[in-house]
Amino acid sequence: MFQTDVGKLFQSFINFFRQLLVANGRSLLLLLIGVYLPLQIFGLLALQLRQNEGGFPWDLPILLAIHKTSQANLDVFAGTLTKFGSSRVVLPIVGVIGLVFLSTRRWRSLTYLLTTVLGSNIINRTVKELMHRIRPHLWDSPFPELDYAFPSGHAMTSMALVAAVIILTWGSAWRWLILMLGSLFVLAIAWTRLYLGVHFPSDILAGWMVSIAWAIGVSLILKPQLTQASVENVAQPVNETTLRPEETQHNS
Repeated sequence: MFQTDVGKLFQSFINFFRQLLVANGRSLLLLLIGVYLPLQIFGLLALQLRQNEGGFPWDLPILLAIHKTSQANLDVFAGTLTKFGSSRVVLPIVGVIGLVFLSTRRWRSLTYLLTTVLGSNIINRTVKELMHRIRPHLWDSPFPELDYAFPSGHAMTSMALVAAVIILTWGSAWRWLILMLGSLFVLAIAWTRLYLGVHFPSDILAGWMVSIAWAIGVSLILKPQLTQASVENVAQPVNETTLRPEETQHNS
């Protein structure tokens, strides 16, 4: 009798476990691929830098190969383009998008956007001060930088903006176009940092990984809902302006 009851309990648990995984499988997979793996890569990069101040064997060859393409016209182009990955340009862009969300009462989307982009900037400044990695000095950069290198602030800021916009528009018809253009923008900003000689490739990679993990992690918590229907319709979705039941418990 006891064994039968235990068997039923165990079977009930197995059924519950299976249903729970099926119901949340997408979120768990996203957590694994979008949060854990990027953070793992970043952790390995940071640990290697702590143990070896010389960095990685692939940093210098990549920088030198890119520097071979340098010319006066490209110097001006890279110096202009790289500004679009800085906080001074990205934050005003976020402000414009934020005003659109505010006027259309998309409060959850606005909260997600601000948390993602501003949070990535805070993380970047904190990690830079902890790591104290000196920027490369292989040649005289036409646009030198004076603060620490790891991780790249331009890489983090541009990736945070693009990742947030992709997540916010993923349910819309624009998602693939935004994904393509956003990817080109992120790669272009990364190229400018390497071309100007102000970052190692590992700085760029680390910045990307942190911003991807942060953007996806925040989305799993705040659950921004900007679906295709809400993009095309004037009326805002109800869950943009109301709290979920589990969120109201903290205010009671």
